[in-house]
Amino acid sequence: MTLPTDILDFWFAEAMRSKWFASTPQLDAAIKEQFERVWEAALRGEWDDWLGSPDGCLALVIILDQLPLNMFRGTAKSFASEAKSRDIARHAIDQGYDKQIDSARLAFLYMPFMHSENLADQDFSVGLFEAAGLENNLRFAKHHREIVRRFGRFPHRNTILGRVSTPQELDYLNSKEAFKG
Repeated sequence: MTLPTDILDFWFAEAMRSKWFASTPQLDAAIKEQFERVWEAALRGEWDDWLGSPDGCLALVIILDQLPLNMFRGTAKSFASEAKSRDIARHAIDQGYDKQIDSARLAFLYMPFMHSENLADQDFSVGLFEAAGLENNLRFAKHHREIVRRFGRFPHRNTILGRVSTPQELDYLNSKEAFKG
């Protein structure tokens, strides 16, 4: 039986923090082995009873937004649960749960909006990070928003998702300013 605390204890452990944005193939494989079935269950709605608490919502967002980026890195499946993670994050915000989550963890509740290719979600993301005073994350939220504003999507996902890149996107992807995910 998996509990929200199992997910939060894993994700926010000191050893994991340094790997949030600098994973390795070994860590990706370990996360997949440990959490793929949990992700599948969450995607099917089997953990929706967690929606009644701040920690439950945060755990679900981590399962559906962060863990797939590790488990399925470089494949379309890594984005398969983004929409559900946004729905849960919005639910948590609507319930006021974000006001009950420690600021050191709060950024992960808001990240599904930063990962969206919808400009309205991007604007929402920037507003959330700004209102929470999460300055470092705000910098990245603004950067993500600018990419979506400029291209209407994240060009670095095109190959993975089988989309054809425009000449402008290819120029961007071959530049020093390119965000590669």
